[in-house]
Formats: sequence, structure tokens, C-alpha cells
Amino acid sequence: MNILIVSATRNEIEPLISELSDFREERSNLYQASFNSISIDVLITGIGMVATSFYLGKHLHNKYDLAINLGIAGSFNRNIEMGSIVNIYSDRFSELGAEDGNSFLSLEEMNLQGESEIVNELITNNSVIDALSKVSGITVNTVHGNEQSIDTVINRFHPYTESMEGAAFLFACKSANQRCVQIRAVSNYVERRNRNNWNIPLAIANLNKKAIEILNAF
Repeated sequence: MNILIVSATRNEIEPLISELSDFREERSNLYQASFNSISIDVLITGIGMVATSFYLGKHLHNKYDLAINLGIAGSFNRNIEMGSIVNIYSDRFSELGAEDGNSFLSLEEMNLQGESEIVNELITNNSVIDALSKVSGITVNTVHGNEQSIDTVINRFHPYTESMEGAAFLFACKSANQRCVQIRAVSNYVERRNRNNWNIPLAIANLNKKAIEILNAF
């Protein structure tokens, strides 16, 4: 089996990297390793949609049995416990469109070519992945930290999570006919910026523990 693991930063998956065998740099941003009998490429894209799309575009000419996006995310839904792991099956470029007074028009509403929402209903036949809660997310260039804009985006799209890369990952994989899944751990609730309320260490610990469980389930 051949798997691609994609993360915006190495810090988010460092505990997983320490469990991989023969971890070595292949070329810029791309590393090769193994886990049991699984061959693994690790792609560190950098933060944001542009970097994610660029580096995935360079490397998705290789076909993988599965591409897995691992990262942390903010949650709009406070019923999701901090550190929870979710499968973001639907992600949206929430800023992609046009303002019309107080209204927002998506590409689809303007009859323009392109996709604002990327849906990934993949069943992986991996018991750990398929048991995860499936939620919808949005992908943004600027994470929300203003009460009014938070209320607006909740009313507009009803998202559960927010990241800066997820929809770009799903779009690139879909465009390349690459089987994929986006898995994230909740590190904070989306609110006015207050790092004292974040728990990134918990999110990273839970994310990597789940990633190892996933690899062991293949």
C-alpha cells in the first residue's frame, strides 16, 4: 500500500513522523518513509490554500492508494469537544464569490465555472477512518476572529470547522482523481482571538494518535 500524508506544518504531525521508519527527505517539502508494510510519502505544504495547491499539484502525478490530510482546525460548534477528531467530508472556499450589498453570491449562484464546495463521500474500508464523525468545514485565507463575521459565516454556510488548507486539498485530489480523506483535530473554538482558550498540544496529540491507529488498521 502507498499512502500520501499531507500537512501544512511539520509540527502538526511530528509525533507521527517519530513513529515512521526510514524517514528521509526525497526533495523539497517531500519525505519518504514506511510504517509496517505501508510505503508513505509525507508532504509538508506550508500554510494556506496557495501553498497547498502548488505542492500537491507538483506531487499528485504520483498515484497513491490514499491521500490523507492531517491537521488542526477551529470549530464553530461548541458541542464538539476540544481535541476531537473529525472527518471533514465537505469543505468550501467560503470567500470565493462576490458581494452584492449585504448578500454574498457563490460561483454557482453567478453561473461561473468552478466549485465553491468540494464534497468527498469516500468510504475507505478503514475501520478507524470510517468510524469518525463526518462534518462540514470552510477554508479561509483569514481565520475568523470578529463576532459579526463569525455570525455571518455561520448563518451563510453552517460550518462545523475552519481551516486554511482543507478545501484546496480536496479540490486538488478530486481534480487528479486521487482518493483522499481530510482528518482534523479541533484545537480551538472560532471566536475573538484568544490563544489562552486554545489547546494545540491536545489537538496534535490526539491527531497523531488517531493517525497511527489509522495506519495500523490497514
